[in-house]
Amino acid sequence: MLEGFTAIYVIYAGAGLTGIMIAEAFYLLYAGHRDRRMAINRRMKLQEKKLSQEQVLIQLRKERGMEGGASMLSLDRIRELRIQSGMVLPLPKFLLITSGLALGICLFAVSNGLPLIIALAVLPVMCLVFPIVTLRFLRKRRHKMFGMQLPEALELITRSLKAGHPVPVAISMVAREMADPIGTEFGVIADEVTYGSDLVSALHSLFERVGHEDLPLFVTAVSIQSSSGGNLREILDGLSSVIRDRGKLRRKVRAISTEGRMSAYILTAVPALLMVGIMVMMPQFYESVWGEPMTWYLLGGSISWLMLGNAMMFKMSNFKF
Repeated sequence: MLEGFTAIYVIYAGAGLTGIMIAEAFYLLYAGHRDRRMAINRRMKLQEKKLSQEQVLIQLRKERGMEGGASMLSLDRIRELRIQSGMVLPLPKFLLITSGLALGICLFAVSNGLPLIIALAVLPVMCLVFPIVTLRFLRKRRHKMFGMQLPEALELITRSLKAGHPVPVAISMVAREMADPIGTEFGVIADEVTYGSDLVSALHSLFERVGHEDLPLFVTAVSIQSSSGGNLREILDGLSSVIRDRGKLRRKVRAISTEGRMSAYILTAVPALLMVGIMVMMPQFYESVWGEPMTWYLLGGSISWLMLGNAMMFKMSNFKF
């Protein structure tokens, strides 16, 4: 009886596993066809809309905030961060969203006992800090993706040069074959060269748009080759190896410094989690002190010291090379 019972469950498990594998096979088949139908980067998506090459270039520059005059709200530092983050949301709208978020947090704090004078003092700081922190996060994520793609792009340019193509054609191949962010950025270079810009100026514009720390090596190599000649193929071969080695060293340093960063994460999370746990398990524990101004002063001081300690720990575990 037990053997028959076990055999039934084995059959059920096998049937369920078979169904899962069939469903996954259909999904992968559909996803593969869908990926082949989709454009590989933003520039090619715009080209599919039957826009001319010039219209595509204008649209890409407009999305990045590089077309037309600067807005009154476009503070230089925030505007630079927005361009390098790759965000296409207009800067005034982005600042309006972050300012609304800061205002909502301050109103919530005031409704829970925070003195109005403190809220009014903190609100401008939050309106400035929120967009900068968000844009820096987006820029860091974009730089990470760009840095991973750059050696592969240089190798693709090298292979194209070996086949006898000129440098602009090799760059346009990167724009056709690689995904964002590097595909669209190199496509903008190809379009700028097509419409009259010289290659060196287009590469300097690329560095201004992206701001990645490895790009000056590529820009300098092409600039020297354009002015004094030389074997660009061998230069880019060596440059690709150097960038890969720099990436390996950067990841090694990050692995070595994990202990310091994790200590900062834990020391930050423990008091916050402890406070949340007390508020969930004993909601009346803090009722008698929420309305006291001194409570908010002490909380502000504690958070400030905590952030200062975190900044020191991250500074000790962060290496620039």
